[in-house]
Amino acid sequence: MTGRKRSKHAVDGQPVSPVADTLKTSPLKKLFAQTNRGLLLDIVVFILNIFLMRLLTRQFIELFSQVSAENPLAKLILGLIFAAMWILPAAGAVLKRWHFHQRRGSLTFDAMESGVGGCLFNPLFYFCLNLVISSAVLASLGDFFLGRRLFDSGAVFVPMIFAILFLTIVQTFLIYRYFSPPKKPPKWDLLRTPQSETLGDICLFLNMILFQVFWNLLTFADLGHPSGVVEFVGRLFFLCFIALLIYFPPRMFYLAEDIHRRRTWLTMLLANSPVIVRVLIGTGSNTTGW
Repeated sequence: MTGRKRSKHAVDGQPVSPVADTLKTSPLKKLFAQTNRGLLLDIVVFILNIFLMRLLTRQFIELFSQVSAENPLAKLILGLIFAAMWILPAAGAVLKRWHFHQRRGSLTFDAMESGVGGCLFNPLFYFCLNLVISSAVLASLGDFFLGRRLFDSGAVFVPMIFAILFLTIVQTFLIYRYFSPPKKPPKWDLLRTPQSETLGDICLFLNMILFQVFWNLLTFADLGHPSGVVEFVGRLFFLCFIALLIYFPPRMFYLAEDIHRRRTWLTMLLANSPVIVRVLIGTGSNTTGW
């Protein structure tokens, strides 16, 4: 019959399963949506900080001790880790830029002009951080590949300093270019495929994990319990401030999409809460684990 009503679970004449309809709006599917990558990152970091990050941090502490003992392989590994922290955010920015602005369409990115965003998204802040990381790369890999005597000579050291400065400027430019809409599609076909954004997300997640390893070093400091309310509040303020400085740079790309969501700052605090709680209650008695 031509007058028969279509089923409420039909789209364009095709039946849709109620189960499939439910999956489309399920919380799990929403969590893995591209627009919720920041929330997913916060949850992943929270879980890692509880179950795995202290184990990874112990390995890093052992690596630092091997570097202090002049182990060449340890110097190479540490240099490659710092190099990854330097390369991964720029790679993620390049891989995700086209897709980020395709999702936003004609919406402008105004987080840099807002009160908090104006401070956090300042390129000078990120440039200074990257300069510290690139200096660590230079110190570790330069010593490994060139040797201490040649590396310390002015004829080699000074040009490398200028090279690192120039490369850090380029790297910071690539990172902050992410927030500017591209005028035309990228020439490289890969950057227009969905796989490009997935690879970019992998880069950013790995970068965050490396930052969190260094953040977890605080939990191995021999800190006693707070002596009173004043010390507790002071320690809490210091930890929240440091957590923001360490957590913001690798989270910045996702914060561009969810900075105006109320839950964002809460989930960011949740992600860092295992470290904050450990240091607040004192680390002297819990260096072997929770």
